[in-house]
Amino acid sequence: MKNKLHLLSVSLFLCSFIFLHSPLKAQNSNAPNLGEIHGNFEMDMQYYNPDSAIKAPAVPEKTLMNGFLNLLYTRDNFTAGLRYEAYLGALQGYDPRYKGTGIMYRFVTYKTEQLEVTVGSFYEQFGSGLILRTYEDRGLGYDNALDGIRIKMSPRKGIYLKGVYGLQRSFMTYGPGTVRGIDGEINFNEFFDRLANKKTSVLLGVSFVSKFQPDNGTGTYIVPQNVGAWSERLNIHRGKVTLQAEYAYKINDPSFTNNYNYRPGQALFVTGSYSQKGLGISLSGIRVDNMDFRSDRTASVNNLLINYLPCLTKQQTYSMLNFYPYATQALGEIGYQAEVTYKIKKGTLLGGDYGTLIVGNFSTFYGLDSTKLNPASDSARMGYKVNKFLGGSDRYFEDFNVEADHKFNQNFKAIAVYASQVYDKAIIQGEPGEHTIYSQIGVMDLIYKFTDTLSLRVELEHLYTKQDQGSWVSGLVEFTIAPKYYVAVGDQWNYRSFTPAAAGQANYFNNELVGPRGIHYLNLTAGYIHKTTRYQIGYGKQRAGIFCVGGVCRTVPASNGFTCSIISNF
Repeated sequence: MKNKLHLLSVSLFLCSFIFLHSPLKAQNSNAPNLGEIHGNFEMDMQYYNPDSAIKAPAVPEKTLMNGFLNLLYTRDNFTAGLRYEAYLGALQGYDPRYKGTGIMYRFVTYKTEQLEVTVGSFYEQFGSGLILRTYEDRGLGYDNALDGIRIKMSPRKGIYLKGVYGLQRSFMTYGPGTVRGIDGEINFNEFFDRLANKKTSVLLGVSFVSKFQPDNGTGTYIVPQNVGAWSERLNIHRGKVTLQAEYAYKINDPSFTNNYNYRPGQALFVTGSYSQKGLGISLSGIRVDNMDFRSDRTASVNNLLINYLPCLTKQQTYSMLNFYPYATQALGEIGYQAEVTYKIKKGTLLGGDYGTLIVGNFSTFYGLDSTKLNPASDSARMGYKVNKFLGGSDRYFEDFNVEADHKFNQNFKAIAVYASQVYDKAIIQGEPGEHTIYSQIGVMDLIYKFTDTLSLRVELEHLYTKQDQGSWVSGLVEFTIAPKYYVAVGDQWNYRSFTPAAAGQANYFNNELVGPRGIHYLNLTAGYIHKTTRYQIGYGKQRAGIFCVGGVCRTVPASNGFTCSIISNF
């Protein structure tokens, strides 16, 4: 009740403050500066039909809706904002704890050249996020914003300090743990005048984050009430080469997600890149060991995560390439990624008149080379021991893909993609007994412009596998009348499946069945854009699956029905 009253009072203050100053900056240059108001609105609604063929469940409400309104007021050194949210109820696939309405994000910020103070809600990241990253991703239904106080300072040129203190958002309320953190960064080229014009730039950063959650003594184990984590990072840039490295350490943090083991956590993230005209190369590696860090030791899935572990996989844009996305394994993984971008010069056989862009990407993840400790021993609460620091054991995921982007003439462009993926469903989706999935994917994306305003896009995709649901084809035709109208029709067809072999057989998917499923996932979408507002309606089927962004995932159930979306900026 106290939190609700506090939230209401702050919200009323912000609303009064904003709307008392509702006139935008006056046109007369001699008039007082009344500030500016900006914002955006979004509403996503769906009507659900039960569909036994695709296992789409019946929805008692029939219609569900997510809605958001952001308001931002700025005047001189002050900024104030709020976000109203409505889940009536939350769309299928979002956590049902998103329920009801409220102003869950509101803040006031005062900023000068050397000082910035924020009171209320805020998002923050230290370094690459290994020990602290709070952010929002509406598509994932993810929001772990901090609510409290944040201070940023720059006492002199080249030195940057941050401090945060607050509670984390947990759906429509706040988590029980308090998060405290401080981050310092020195840019040597800015700090020392004699280094200002040097070709090599160096940046060093250190961070410390702790959480406090009372131990109420009701559990089986004695758990630490204060858990600290720290990290060091180094960024070096010289000419065409950039190197970045960060190491993080967390003290023992027994929790629900790690089965209450007392092993400390570690994470190491290293990335390097080289770029010149027509060529770019990047190499990255990450090692994670028991680094699930939350402000509530009893939380699970994506709730109340304090940190973020970068996922070294390519962020795919095509549906078949996203059938089996990788989810970060915070309790233990070691992964690598390499990417090469090369522009074939125009005027050559393969480059044509406009050149051809080739992008090759390879990523792979393994479990740590570890041994589980004897549950009967005193050290069992450490969970496991690692045999090799950089050695991997079981392969969790692998993705090799090549993309070619070629423009044939002023009107016609084509993108082609080939990918080979390996996906350990038992580990990644936490479903013991499931088999590893081996898939081959091909994509062809064709775009033709008839005039400056009329264009047609045709997208063809194919996924071949003998595991899981079998093979799929997908097609999309999109017609655009710029800048106002577009219409698209698409279909995903699970055209070939396989029956499981008997237990113990080496080829566990052997009896090929051509077309027994015959399930089509047809979709029709139409949209209208007026100035800064987009209206979109659609009807169709959505297959059940996993939706991931940057290694953070949510489960999407099958659905059948109408959709409506409005997005506006002002």
